[in-house]
Amino acid sequence: MNNVWNERYAGDDYHFGTEPNAFLASQHELLKPGMNCLAVADGEGRNGVWLAQQGLEVLSVDASPVALEKAKRLAEQRGMKVQFEQADLMRWEWGENRFDLVVAIFIQFAPPGMREQMFARIKLCLKPGGLLLVQGYTPRQLEYRTGGPSQVENLYTEEMLREAFADMEILQLREHDDFISEGTGHLGMSALIDLVARKPVG
Repeated sequence: MNNVWNERYAGDDYHFGTEPNAFLASQHELLKPGMNCLAVADGEGRNGVWLAQQGLEVLSVDASPVALEKAKRLAEQRGMKVQFEQADLMRWEWGENRFDLVVAIFIQFAPPGMREQMFARIKLCLKPGGLLLVQGYTPRQLEYRTGGPSQVENLYTEEMLREAFADMEILQLREHDDFISEGTGHLGMSALIDLVARKPVG
């Protein structure tokens, strides 16, 4: 899988652009300077660098060394300090009660078994009261074909996310169709789903 992503991220252009994901940017009121944040599978860094620009302490993790080099370049260009780490997320040590915020934008390379493990580790690594922001594609995205995986089992439904995060406080969960423009990787009308959830304090 790593070689596929290295090829996708090769070249000077940023495959998913350099601007933050629109859903993530729309949640800026939830972000507080000094929050400790994990950007999961952050690719070329567009979201992690933007989060750092909001004053957060960001750890940006991705499996692709090619993507991480470009992410570091983007951080330098914007004068931002971001901690980058290359990691296989199935073997990586996520930690426990470690982050105030976890951002997981289009991490749908994970098939169901892997996804369940990742979701469990995300919940564990959040501090009590910590926030989770997720955006993904729904199965209708297979009709649009404007980005995302071609395997329907990798896509999200409202029912699936509600069940996966039933032990968290779901603040927002909605499916919607919108035009997105994120480089050449995500471009056009898209079938999206957004989740904002909080880990219980007690």
